[in-house]
Amino acid sequence: MGYKYIKTIFFGYIIIIFLGAIGLSLPISRIGELSFIDALFTSASATCVTGLIVTSTSENFTFFGEAIILFLIQIGGIGYMTLVTLFFLFLKDDLQIEEKRAMKEALDLPDMKATSSFIKKVILFVLLIEVVGAFILTFRFSSDFAFDEALWHGIFHSISAFNNAGFSLFTDSMMGYKSDFIILSALMILIVLGGIGYFVLIEIGSKTKKVHNFSVHTKIMIYGTLFLILFGFLLFLSIEWNNPKTLGEFSLYEKILNSLFLSVNFRTSGFNSIDFAGLKDSSLFFSTFFMMIGAGIGGTAGGIKITTFAILLVAVVYTLRQDNQEPNIFQRTIEQKLINKALAIIVSASLLVLIATLILVETQNLPFMKILFEVVSAFATVGVSTGNGGILSFSAHFDSFGKSIIILLMLAGRIGVFAFGFILVGKAKTKYIKYPKGRILI
Repeated sequence: MGYKYIKTIFFGYIIIIFLGAIGLSLPISRIGELSFIDALFTSASATCVTGLIVTSTSENFTFFGEAIILFLIQIGGIGYMTLVTLFFLFLKDDLQIEEKRAMKEALDLPDMKATSSFIKKVILFVLLIEVVGAFILTFRFSSDFAFDEALWHGIFHSISAFNNAGFSLFTDSMMGYKSDFIILSALMILIVLGGIGYFVLIEIGSKTKKVHNFSVHTKIMIYGTLFLILFGFLLFLSIEWNNPKTLGEFSLYEKILNSLFLSVNFRTSGFNSIDFAGLKDSSLFFSTFFMMIGAGIGGTAGGIKITTFAILLVAVVYTLRQDNQEPNIFQRTIEQKLINKALAIIVSASLLVLIATLILVETQNLPFMKILFEVVSAFATVGVSTGNGGILSFSAHFDSFGKSIIILLMLAGRIGVFAFGFILVGKAKTKYIKYPKGRILI
């Protein structure tokens, strides 16, 4: 892993977030007063495609301000390095070796081969999916709004959904459309396509490959995504079935549709069609596991990633069984270095969440469960929240220090906990010493 490239990406995101905050602070962008910490929070949430809000997107920002937020979402979702590289590709035929190395780190590419063609395919897929999504949503919104307003709502929510950002122009997110199959289904499809990862999208879109010839990564992502959506759907449907604050008063059709929407959004995006403040503590608790897992690497979602969780789960099963085979999945061996990396990611992510939760509980004097939920949502760049009692996220209760912690968590989640830890710990010096093995009982 290139230390200097990771630093470049890290500081690049910081610069974009600050520039976005300055843009949102301009009189042309906002309606009324806006503190810089709230502008910074909004910019970070958009750039890190999270969706937590401490100021209303539709009520406190002008069209220009909303456009800035959407621009930041697009940059954050695709990755600013991808856009910069695409610009250079227009100026020349191919990238230099240093530029390819930077892109390998930015997009989590397995190697530097065909970097240029991969980026072009990513941009093509992104634009195609977002345009189709915007068309469907605009068509549906046109029955509720004038065409120009319906078009803007369609474009905004399509980009927000595909990039798993969860920003909405409605003050109640999607609660007003809790019975609308077209809108909720379109958003769910966009969220899943954005979160599954660019590698998977391109491989699925390849006409030369059949399903059984897909890579192990793609197979894990497809089966893992389907399992988590179905498991979350059944879990939340059963827990919230009779809850009068959420699904209790819904018809059977609405219960099924909104439970499915809830399952999809809890892992990757921040839209909501029901009031999360009414969820039972058991739903809030289990949802933190779904948020921590997240979606796919090289996509627009956060979390530790489905593949990371799958690798460690397989390794645990083989260890408990004391199997004489090396851990394998789909008849492919999992390398020990991948297991070590998965373990490092999960432990680091858990420690970061626990430390942040402890700091916020001690400094903000607010309920533990709601703080934990907000912290995991920020780190996993999900954006769901129990709310502040109004239309804003729970983070609106935090002071400037608390909001700064959430901003840091969103940034760590966007660049990846492994890369973030690499920034904090630094690059190890090469050593030529090999110590004898120690006998440790576990």
